[in-house]
Amino acid sequence: MKIELITAEQTLPVRHRVLWPDKPVDFCRVPEDDAGLHYGAFCDEKLVCVASVFIDGQKARLRKFATLPEYQGKGVGTQIIERILSDLQTHNVACFWCDARESASGFYHRFSMEPFGERFYKGNVPYFKMAVELVSSR
Repeated sequence: MKIELITAEQTLPVRHRVLWPDKPVDFCRVPEDDAGLHYGAFCDEKLVCVASVFIDGQKARLRKFATLPEYQGKGVGTQIIERILSDLQTHNVACFWCDARESASGFYHRFSMEPFGERFYKGNVPYFKMAVELVSSR
């Protein structure tokens, strides 16, 4: 498996298939996509996981993180988050956060991310905001 930076357009098929398959592809876009860092994990040249990160000062937000169902539970998502966290520490980012689907909160806990605020919904899907403070190696 290899992880590399990709374009926002490259993320769309995976975002759409995994996150919002019942919505139009454009629903899977983020207005700030042009300003984001987009990571892709490839297995045998196939894009199987995507994650987009948006840095605002010393905070970075994860959005539209998706792994194809047949690759879930195989460590692909873990490796992409570890790469992102490493990259963010290199850039002196102090806080990494996301809107996490409640069903995925256990995954984010593995990276020391903790929920804050109240449960909220996007459509009928429950979410929590989750964050971790990053310690720079500098």
